[in-house]
Amino acid sequence: MIIGVVGKANVGKSTFFKAATLMEVEIANYPFATIKPNHGVGFVSLKCVDTEFNVQCNPRVGFCREHIRFVPVDMIDVAGLVPGAHEGKGMGLEFLNDLNQADALIHVIDVSGGTNEKGEPLIPGEYDPSQDILFLEEELDHWYIKIFQKVWDKFSRQAVMDKEDSVKAITKQFSGVGATEEIVEGIIKGKGLEEKRLNEWSREDVNKVASELRRITKPMIIAANKIDVKGAYETYLRLKEQFRDRVIVACSAESELALREADKTGLIDYIPGESDFKVKGQLSGVQSKALEFIRENVLKKYGGTGVQQVINSTIFDVLKYIAVFPGGVNKLADKDGNILPDCFLLPEGSTALDFAYKIHSDLGDRFIRAIDVRKKLTVGKEHILHHRDVIEIISDK
Repeated sequence: MIIGVVGKANVGKSTFFKAATLMEVEIANYPFATIKPNHGVGFVSLKCVDTEFNVQCNPRVGFCREHIRFVPVDMIDVAGLVPGAHEGKGMGLEFLNDLNQADALIHVIDVSGGTNEKGEPLIPGEYDPSQDILFLEEELDHWYIKIFQKVWDKFSRQAVMDKEDSVKAITKQFSGVGATEEIVEGIIKGKGLEEKRLNEWSREDVNKVASELRRITKPMIIAANKIDVKGAYETYLRLKEQFRDRVIVACSAESELALREADKTGLIDYIPGESDFKVKGQLSGVQSKALEFIRENVLKKYGGTGVQQVINSTIFDVLKYIAVFPGGVNKLADKDGNILPDCFLLPEGSTALDFAYKIHSDLGDRFIRAIDVRKKLTVGKEHILHHRDVIEIISDK
């Protein structure tokens, strides 16, 4: 799974990425500070199951603090897009192609209205950030449409000549942008095109299918960044009302970055996603003032900086994944003594057999049964798993 961080230049996109990953990336107040995409590891957080078993977990990857488990997810920060990116403006095609590997997108916008359509700084309030939401969706739609239109005439004629099933033909041709038979079949039926041969589709038909495929294969959450700037909160409320069908989360990436770096250097105790921190080091006057500003104007007002909430919502609400822990009824530790060392992310609706294959192909191939460790209940391979389940796999060794 890869999460893409996207948006216009100079909206705090790279700051968001750095706050999420603590990677060293270039952050600058001008367009195209990011040219090549940055790859890093962020973390989705959830309440750990260890307290239910009166143990302390020892994660093999990720970490656990105060019984909050942080599970790694791959993230990519793509250079800022500009209007006309699908036509190649601002190296747009290269940047869009970098996003092709992403399973979901975090669209960072400057909710203070302090960045124009070119990514140039303005006085906050001078620009309407609702235009950014529409702009990015339109660019992504045009990107998919261009991919479809480039080959459609020849492809559709050949598919009809070969008497190939429409769903299978489209899936095979456009698998590179995430097309699957299930998705394509749903789109075709939803658009009322199941009775039309492919070479009878109008340009408008093709465009609608391409746009819908983009919406499904590149689901998006909007990070309303710079929420701590004066007037930003009112704009945020307006956007929530204007775009009721989108997931929009208020955030301050700059605040989150400051808190995580202060925690990393031992000045404070801060758990990402929490609504407060504890001072434990010697702060200078400037540091104390800055952290107190974050506490009063961000943490107390919004219940957190929003960065961790954006990541969590992307995984659990947008992509609809669940977290499942491997464990044994009689033993929660692995051969090295690490307790509950692993936590896996799986799509909602995954079965016990899917989980076995996720752990290791041999477990899937030799699957006999599974056990719900909490309930001490034996379940079969078709058993649907739930978020935060602890499951033991029994196999034919």
